[in-house]
Amino acid sequence: MSKKIITLVAAGLLLSGIVYAKFDNPGGIGGLESLRGITEIEDTRPADEMKKYPKEQVLGSDYIYQPPLIPHSIRNYEVSLNANKCLSCHSWKNAEEMKATKISVTHFVNREDAVLADVSPRRYFCLQCHVPQASAEALVENEFKRVDSLR
Repeated sequence: MSKKIITLVAAGLLLSGIVYAKFDNPGGIGGLESLRGITEIEDTRPADEMKKYPKEQVLGSDYIYQPPLIPHSIRNYEVSLNANKCLSCHSWKNAEEMKATKISVTHFVNREDAVLADVSPRRYFCLQCHVPQASAEALVENEFKRVDSLR
């Protein structure tokens, strides 16, 4: 008897949820409001403008241990298991010739603190930590303040 009551209560809650959803959003089609604005699900909105990458200005760190920002566009850069475009300029072999910053010696140390002859697999995918510096406004208001000791 109690199994039937539990089943009926569960079915009633499920149906009331469906009815409420249809009442709250008639027709089942509604707009989404996100950080990018309100857009109907069926509509394709125009793409945002590409961000500007200020090459002449290299931004400093905002917090301790922040990975350096990338001061150039990385559009069409391949960083995959088979290729790493970043290393074509930033490897110790090519950095001086390309006038690029050498990758840190910390990138040659594995998890067991052994120094490797090549970039450690855990540091190979540069874009997991490093991001391009773009002149873009904050998406949400915040009260973030830079660390004073890094200036």
